[in-house]
Amino acid sequence: MKIDSKKSLRINLVFDKCKTVIVLSSVVCTLAVLICLHKLLVYEVKFIKPFSPLPAGLYGNYLEPVIEGSPPVVSTKRHDKATDAEAVASLQAALEMKKIGKADKALKLFQHAFALSPKHADILNHYGEFLEDTKKDVVKADQLYTLALTNFPEHTGALMNRQRTASIVENLDREMLKKIDEKRDALLSVPESNAALRRAKKEAYFQHVYHTVGIEGNTMTLSQTRSILETRIAVAGKSIDEHNEILGLDAAMKYINSTLLYKMRDITMEDILELHKRVLGHVDPVEGGQFRRTQVYVGGHIPPGPSDIQKLMTQFLEWLNSEDALDLHPVRYSALVHYKLVHIHPFIDGNGRTSRLLMNLRLMQAGYPPVIIPKQYRHLYYKHLQTANEGDVRPFVRFIAQCTERTLNLYLWALSEYSHMVPAIGDQHILSDIEFDEDAL
Repeated sequence: MKIDSKKSLRINLVFDKCKTVIVLSSVVCTLAVLICLHKLLVYEVKFIKPFSPLPAGLYGNYLEPVIEGSPPVVSTKRHDKATDAEAVASLQAALEMKKIGKADKALKLFQHAFALSPKHADILNHYGEFLEDTKKDVVKADQLYTLALTNFPEHTGALMNRQRTASIVENLDREMLKKIDEKRDALLSVPESNAALRRAKKEAYFQHVYHTVGIEGNTMTLSQTRSILETRIAVAGKSIDEHNEILGLDAAMKYINSTLLYKMRDITMEDILELHKRVLGHVDPVEGGQFRRTQVYVGGHIPPGPSDIQKLMTQFLEWLNSEDALDLHPVRYSALVHYKLVHIHPFIDGNGRTSRLLMNLRLMQAGYPPVIIPKQYRHLYYKHLQTANEGDVRPFVRFIAQCTERTLNLYLWALSEYSHMVPAIGDQHILSDIEFDEDAL
């Protein structure tokens, strides 16, 4: 009996230990599930349904794409003492006109002073104050204060003004991004099977290709671009190079859609090189998908030397895949992706197209359609890139945000059920309820 009782006691102890292990294991598993759910809630933006841009029926091989044209060279003026003196005199006259209430004359004089000496801190500061006080344009004023501090960090007036406007402009930017997100959510709510959505995707895809190659100087019309993509038949009177630009971009977009879009993982160096290889095609098999080995010059911007490219691209990828970068709003993040890559200018050619494609990849993964940058605003596109090179990337981010909203407007307008999201639906400027800023600033 004693032996049986001892065995029973041991068995009970074993059962008790097993129960304890099971309870502890359940607690650990529950905690693990809760942690995973928390991470999913915190980073839910990463799991938004990607936006597939490709309409059905656009297939076929592509010809050898051509080398991308460089952006127009921005002429630089020598600012001698006489020019600076004239700029200061124009500034004084502008301040006098402002004082007596002649705002229109004051604006022209400020613009003249700014054109003569665009880095003069006093001119930038007073011009910003004029725009803020008279035109109520806090965004432009803040941009001028920032530029003044970039050239003269100890400028007291610009520093005080910038401290006042910085938070205001940030709030305005957040409101703009919030409105864009609402339009994105409305578009994502449309079923993929919706016939109007399929038609809108097809039209938007043609427009995306047309405007993207148009920025590089391609002279094909929208109807000719559509014909090439649908039929693969050459257009009479147009060069092979222009055909290849269209077909090369089409091939790169299809590579993104079939290979990268649905893989929610880190972007690698090989991904960027493969994307560039398709942009450049088989015209130059030595340079396609390879970093440049010579120095290049892009207007007023001198990119880093070839010996620095590998290191800079490694740093770029570390930032691109970092949590700090991914925590940014998708539009801000994608615009910075574009700017950082095109600033390094890692390839001998095809940098602009590759940068825009990588930007659109990240946007599509966040649920936005690929951004259409209208070819008629190429001058603003390059101007804002130049402003970013001078130290203020925010105007470029806002420009990309405006292009994103215009693209969303195109889709929502095509979907009549959701057209109330677009103001002034009957207006001729249907693609934009925010006009691009084309002022001299």
